[in-house]
Amino acid sequence: MSDFETGALEPAEGQDQAATKAAVFAAAERLFALRGFQNVSVRDITAEAGVNLASVNYHFGSKDALLFEIFRRRTSELNRERARMLHEASDRHAGAPPLREILEALFAPPLRWADPANDRRVSVQFIIRARSEGTEEIREVLQNDVSHLERFAEALKKACPSLPPESVYWRLHFCLGMVHNNRFVEFDRLHHLSGGQTREGDVAALLGRMLDFAEAGFLA
Repeated sequence: MSDFETGALEPAEGQDQAATKAAVFAAAERLFALRGFQNVSVRDITAEAGVNLASVNYHFGSKDALLFEIFRRRTSELNRERARMLHEASDRHAGAPPLREILEALFAPPLRWADPANDRRVSVQFIIRARSEGTEEIREVLQNDVSHLERFAEALKKACPSLPPESVYWRLHFCLGMVHNNRFVEFDRLHHLSGGQTREGDVAALLGRMLDFAEAGFLA
């Protein structure tokens, strides 16, 4: 009996399909991050991935569905990392982590991903693009899905009992603005403004600066 008749080729075919899907995903993420969503076609993606033109529709359904799948997966990974850090801080402090460690769990994962030496930086670039150029489905998620932030809001309220809840939410909002606007690629502007005093290429040092500022904002 031949290999075909026994089904021995099926696992290999499945592996090929998985490899093609992964190649399309990686190529699309990279191209969207670098060029923007509107400037990348399905043909661009499949050429970059080295696969058949029909692969995007076959594996993802459409270009927009592919965009959303990348967005969903990367933001889920990032927020799981944040949640893990917050959980670990909570365990270290009997369920009441200090303010600085809560803020570190919020800031550190995206900063580490954005490090120019980290392969994850393209994922951060993609998420940034998604915030400004994403599809209606992505915009709806950004506007309405706040479940990943609720745990931070609750932890911050416990850490800052003297602050009214409204103030906690506003200050968390401002902290998120810090995350979205502190990217290594933007520091050239600050470097020029400061006359060369603010060159920063170290994640740990940048994280420390952000924590100092945010912590002071909550304690003011």
